[in-house]
Amino acid sequence: MQTHLIRNKQRGVGLSGMLIWSALVVVIVILGMKLVPSFVEYSSIKRALVVIANEANAQNIRPVEIRESFNKRATIDNIKAINGRDIEIRKEGSKIVLSVSYAVKTPLFANVSLYIDFNATSNQ
Repeated sequence: MQTHLIRNKQRGVGLSGMLIWSALVVVIVILGMKLVPSFVEYSSIKRALVVIANEANAQNIRPVEIRESFNKRATIDNIKAINGRDIEIRKEGSKIVLSVSYAVKTPLFANVSLYIDFNATSNQ
């Protein structure tokens, strides 16, 4: 009777459970390591668009200068997905709004890739 009570109190993860959880964690970590750079680059693009739009509104900058400014920031921030020619420039009221849409294809493993569409604007 004593061993029956001890067996009910013992809880833990078996070897098979540990292997399954370990494999799941490894897959999630690999996905994160491959996808995080795309989202970091998106964040840099968004930040650059907001700063340039605020500059353009304050100083009345021409579209050519906006594109040159983005290209300079892209060089500094290591932005490779887009360049100044990809930026759409429009005016909403008295404000200049910059936007860009682009896609990133990230190879995951073997012949499996992930395709992510990004839309960044300076007014959001």
